[in-house]
Amino acid sequence: MVSHPSGSTPTRTPATAHPSVRRNAVSLTPRLVLATDLDGTFLGGDDQQRQALYADLNSRGDDLLLIFVTGRDLTFVADLVSQPGMPTPDLIIGDVGTTIVHGRDHAPVTELQDWVDERWNGANERVRDLLADEPGLRLQPVMGQRRVSYYYDPATLQASTIAKVEAAGFDVITSADTFLDVLPRGVAKGPTLTRLVAALDLPADAVLVAGDTLNDLSLFQTAFRGVAVGNSEPALVERLAGLSDVHHSALPGCAGIADAIEHFRFFAPSGA
Repeated sequence: MVSHPSGSTPTRTPATAHPSVRRNAVSLTPRLVLATDLDGTFLGGDDQQRQALYADLNSRGDDLLLIFVTGRDLTFVADLVSQPGMPTPDLIIGDVGTTIVHGRDHAPVTELQDWVDERWNGANERVRDLLADEPGLRLQPVMGQRRVSYYYDPATLQASTIAKVEAAGFDVITSADTFLDVLPRGVAKGPTLTRLVAALDLPADAVLVAGDTLNDLSLFQTAFRGVAVGNSEPALVERLAGLSDVHHSALPGCAGIADAIEHFRFFAPSGA
């Protein structure tokens, strides 16, 4: 169970809180755009490591644009950011890339949400019917509107099941030998983040992605710099081999993120 920071450390005021993705875009000139997974990454590490990173991020003001990129839903995120000391994200990419909202009021980023909706086309029931009798799958109690999620048994899941889903026009993402998500074709954490960064006209060299499992893989397949934190699953580390812009930190979770911020010198003094 994750323990959250305590104390009276002030939290950030998000830079964006309006349905238009371009609100205040001219003032969005952060030195760091941190696009981070939650479980095992932004929520990873020990109490001291989490508190140190959160306090640092809360002190950064307009130098930081924080994006949570997670498989979790908005209810989970809302509970999370209510914890003392937890930084409030400027934007949230939830439900494995299929939900895109502003951090303070959860108003949809309409331009991107419409793109996902068009690709999904209300396919929840169709996907559930398609996979109703497939071995090795158990439906998760997840209410995402634009994905269908399962627990899966890697010993019994059939390759033909994956092929069946893909032939029907959807994508499949697995992670931690436990979770399987059926998503709209071409939609995942990475593609959604790429579109969001473009919509905000943010510089690619300000972006740092962070993750620890295979459902974060698409984040690292963007043009952005990234950190695979020290507790990353071996399957992700294997897939990242040879990617020059990925820092493989020896430190877990939040400590790995802090290590990467230092490694890439996002907050280094100008000219240093």
